[in-house]
Amino acid sequence: MKAQKWILAKKFSGQANDENFKLVEYDLPEELQPNEVLCQAVYLSVDPYMRLFPNAEGNPMIGEQLAEVIKTKNGEFPIGSLVLANVGWQSHFISKGDNLTPIRFDIGSTPLSYTLGILGMPGATAYFGLKRCDPKPNEIVCVTAAAGAVGSVVGQLAKAQGLKVVGFVGSEDKLKWCRDELGFDHVFNYKNTNFSEALSKVAPEGIDIYFDNTGGDYYHTIINKHMKKHGRILVCGSIQNYNDKEPKKFDATNISILMNELTVYGFMVYSSYEKWPQAFTEMNKMIQENKLKVKEQVYTGFENMKEAFLGLFKGDNTGKAVVKAVNASTNYP
Repeated sequence: MKAQKWILAKKFSGQANDENFKLVEYDLPEELQPNEVLCQAVYLSVDPYMRLFPNAEGNPMIGEQLAEVIKTKNGEFPIGSLVLANVGWQSHFISKGDNLTPIRFDIGSTPLSYTLGILGMPGATAYFGLKRCDPKPNEIVCVTAAAGAVGSVVGQLAKAQGLKVVGFVGSEDKLKWCRDELGFDHVFNYKNTNFSEALSKVAPEGIDIYFDNTGGDYYHTIINKHMKKHGRILVCGSIQNYNDKEPKKFDATNISILMNELTVYGFMVYSSYEKWPQAFTEMNKMIQENKLKVKEQVYTGFENMKEAFLGLFKGDNTGKAVVKAVNASTNYP
């Protein structure tokens, strides 16, 4: 049968662009071997980390998808099974089942695409990343990329735990969403605001927690100027630096970390993988009770994977960006 995949046509150097990607068609075997299954993409995730991780030219772009089993010779995965798989940007793939994960919690009536967002890796990042910072009621947390798949959940979970939230976003629409719908205490558009002056105004005594999704100038300025004593910083992402051809040099922060007795956490979400189902069950209950609000940027058609990915670095997405594959047996909402 015919399948499609997006490959890395040219290694990234600087800003990702059209030249880095190529959509190719290829043949899959018509007959499965014992224990094999044929899967078809339903939803595919695009995330900034895909730009960062090394990959060889000619290989499929990395990433996770929610897929449907459409042919099987494996009793563990009957036809119609829905599975999560880190198999990259492929419309179809064959697996022996060892890289397939069923949804590990009761999703109920929640949209299936959420398993790649708030009830997937980004949501787990927000949940366990914030937990690592040991948040306490009435503390102030600052979140960059606050309207993104991770930041929007961090802010809502922090509000639910009694914290005050300061968010930075990249458009007026995102600002209004975070302020008016998500209830963040202070939200600023970094494109028309001096973020250091804004933080000084709303948190003159400093912030307790900095959830860093951007890196770059934000990270260094906040550590040097805006952290309270014994503050906590979680390094989650560094999208401001992913396209750098050479590492940038910033003012030293060690003296600020030392003098203010700050704690800086490097955070990789898969370290807490076994605990994800418990977190997703809790967050799914909050979603169904309208205590967690979700926004998705849904692109329709496998051919639009590249557009969806490049949009992440232009600030096109509010909330989680996903691609809905269009094929004969995909009838999921």
